[in-house]
Amino acid sequence: MTYLGKRIRIERIQDRDTGRTVIVPMDHGISMGPIDGLKDMKDAIHKVAEGGANAIVEHKGLVGEGHRGEGKDIGLIIHLSASTSLSPYPNVKTLVCTVEEAIKLGADAVSIHVNLGNGQEKEMLHDFGRVSNEARMWGMPLLAMIYPRGEKIKNEYDVNAVKHAARVGDEMGADIVKVSYTGSEKTFKEVVSGCSVPVVIAGGPKMDSDHEILEMVKGSIDAGGKGVSIGRNVFQHKDPTRMVRAISSIVHEGRNVEDALKILNEE
Repeated sequence: MTYLGKRIRIERIQDRDTGRTVIVPMDHGISMGPIDGLKDMKDAIHKVAEGGANAIVEHKGLVGEGHRGEGKDIGLIIHLSASTSLSPYPNVKTLVCTVEEAIKLGADAVSIHVNLGNGQEKEMLHDFGRVSNEARMWGMPLLAMIYPRGEKIKNEYDVNAVKHAARVGDEMGADIVKVSYTGSEKTFKEVVSGCSVPVVIAGGPKMDSDHEILEMVKGSIDAGGKGVSIGRNVFQHKDPTRMVRAISSIVHEGRNVEDALKILNEE
């Protein structure tokens, strides 16, 4: 029964034909406050849903803002981890929600954030193990956002560090692993090949150009990635709806960067 439940839920956060996903994380309010693009959550969610995003990520208190009684549906991933930029230890994540609570709120999946390479790594891995067990027990898909960030990490985009992070997510029982893009199709293939579950890329800080974003998306897909989880480069875009459409054309339709740019620039 839990396996069937998981299969049903996971089809709400990814395309059942391609097995890929376009996720827009909108959990930044806890870590960064009401930043541009997320001040009006209902409007922000409406724009990405209309663009065809498969799912959003948000915290439990804003689930009501994302409930859509009309228009295109969108999957709901409730984020269980949090920290703020006001903390002296912003890379140390703590659990602020449970799998059972997320189920009661109507979640299609849950997500957790773990940073490796810092002094509190063991606590975050302990939480990861507990959440993984609960998610498996309830048949709830688990997205693990996992990054090499801490005192021991010199370059969080280094392929050896990123592929290690992806493998940790895999070993701990995640259904989807989210990691940073390593900068090239060749190096990202190393990340994907060492992980038995779908790997999606993070968008990272706001980029300077649309072409740069779409090149990153294309490179990850060509390397065998299964989609994206891009926040600021979508919801802070001048036209989030078109940006989601452009990204989705690469992820789900196999379009090239030039075709995706035409979607962004069409009259």
